[in-house]
Amino acid sequence: MNRPTSAPASREVRIPCGETWLYGDLVLPAGAKGLVVFAHGSGSGRHSARNRQVAQKLQQAGIATLLFDLLTVQEEQVDIHTREHRFDISLLTGRMQQVTEWVAVQPDLQHAPIGYFGASTGSAAALIAAARLGKRIAAVVSRGGRPDLAGPVALAAVTAPTLLIVGGDDEDVIALNEQAYAHLHCEKRLAIVPGATHLFEERGTLEQVAELAADWFSAWLAPARHPGVHHERHTPSL
Repeated sequence: MNRPTSAPASREVRIPCGETWLYGDLVLPAGAKGLVVFAHGSGSGRHSARNRQVAQKLQQAGIATLLFDLLTVQEEQVDIHTREHRFDISLLTGRMQQVTEWVAVQPDLQHAPIGYFGASTGSAAALIAAARLGKRIAAVVSRGGRPDLAGPVALAAVTAPTLLIVGGDDEDVIALNEQAYAHLHCEKRLAIVPGATHLFEERGTLEQVAELAADWFSAWLAPARHPGVHHERHTPSL
């Protein structure tokens, strides 16, 4: 992961997934401590301004980021009219796993601890993939997500420390996240950002999301977690 220059290296990547290809943007800060793979939400993609803002914060914290399109161009065009793919959690999960396999064989990424950042329905895909891949995933963060769509069995199988972030004014999603939180048996935290709605469009709220995510990944994306470091297990509160 170490690179000779201090400026982040950025490149577009093409990732094979079955009979198709997915495109992504990979940013590698010098000496990156790990890599976070983004799973976007409903009707969104790698160019999501919200995810890019979070990714920039992670890069500043010395964490590499991979934002990619979970759907092909053709699938996105169909989904605009039918919305059939954005809720196809099985499809999205499979793609997360395939992208993770691709990461594992890249010379400059193969030894990097991997984290997942999921938004909306992408959170469910990230959590199921994390459950299937076990210790290969070092941490998970969900922003305004639908972790409940992962189901109780998958949630209970997640071993990666998981942070669920929800807007304080997004009451329906708070309830769904509380249900999912109860099924998680890993190190976990539910963080509620006051005054934020589902998309965190209110002033300063997305910055709080980025700060929470950067802190979480910085704490857990380490090849060997320090046994003396204490991480609080937070009980959700409104």
